[in-house]
Amino acid sequence: MQIKEVAKQLNTTPRAIRFYEEKGLITPKKDTENHYRIYSEKDLLHLSTILALREIGMRIENIKGILDNPNMSMRDYLNVQRSALFEKWIEMKDMINTIDKMVEQTADDNYQAQDIFILSQHLKNMKNLRKNWEDKWNFDKQAAGYDQNIKMAGYRFNVHQDYDKALSRITDTIKLLPDDVCVDIGVGTGNLGSRFLEKQVNVIGVDQSEEMLKVCSKKHPTIETRKGHFLALPLLDGHADGIVSSYALHHIPDNEKLLALEEMTRVLKDDGQICIVDLMFQNEQHRKEVIERFRTQGNTEAIEAIEDEFYADQSRLEEWLIANNYHVETYHFNDILSMVYAKKR
Repeated sequence: MQIKEVAKQLNTTPRAIRFYEEKGLITPKKDTENHYRIYSEKDLLHLSTILALREIGMRIENIKGILDNPNMSMRDYLNVQRSALFEKWIEMKDMINTIDKMVEQTADDNYQAQDIFILSQHLKNMKNLRKNWEDKWNFDKQAAGYDQNIKMAGYRFNVHQDYDKALSRITDTIKLLPDDVCVDIGVGTGNLGSRFLEKQVNVIGVDQSEEMLKVCSKKHPTIETRKGHFLALPLLDGHADGIVSSYALHHIPDNEKLLALEEMTRVLKDDGQICIVDLMFQNEQHRKEVIERFRTQGNTEAIEAIEDEFYADQSRLEEWLIANNYHVETYHFNDILSMVYAKKR
């Protein structure tokens, strides 16, 4: 294909395509006789990925890092594009909802300008939260050896104490039927999601780490993997019968955890279920008691590990779920690990 044909097919301009070529994002071959650029299918795939990522505001240098990865397959590129488009779609829904609220508040011309400002600021904050999440733990690098490096025993502070027990408890608690759709958020290498495969449940594994998704696909080919995260799930509204998550929610700050529950609610069916096992304290008082106990024992390793991440306040999760019409049950495995099960009423 030549540049005009490519531009028409991808709904862009030759000028934009030349710009991406100048930035080193694509390198089409040139006809030896007339020196026209000839775009291959791979070039088109790269360009469509670039356009999708630019649409959500990703910087050129970050896009280049994705495209320069020699291990990216066509499926990987499509996964990245789908994630980007879902983020844009969710952002558009936020904008429409915000405008609806503004219209409602200004219907009788009796409104405060400050109220409109608060709504617009909320929209801006949501957009920034979705775009600015940073993986400071580098899960891409951890992916290859993740299963071998799970600390099961022999450590002074063992975050994975009761790991197998917890995953089994989730599997037994959430009630899913054959052909139901179960979404595993923070699927990692598939240790939780794979437990539902023998029940003939359709499992969609969501993770922000492309390398984790690759390991998961290799271990469990029947799990459908999708790139995404808690605040931008790559699913349509009302698509899932159940949502599960293990050892993932503590990677986002407390103010984002409730937004994550809101996003889970969006993709759940009317009778859907959520089951989360994670590092959390029962409430703020419990957190203080546990940390003080570690301090008395001189266990600075435990305190540093807790403060490095965002262990949840279970009471806040319960409060939000109950207020949003869920029936809630909880189970405590140990001082830092609990399960929250919620079913829509």
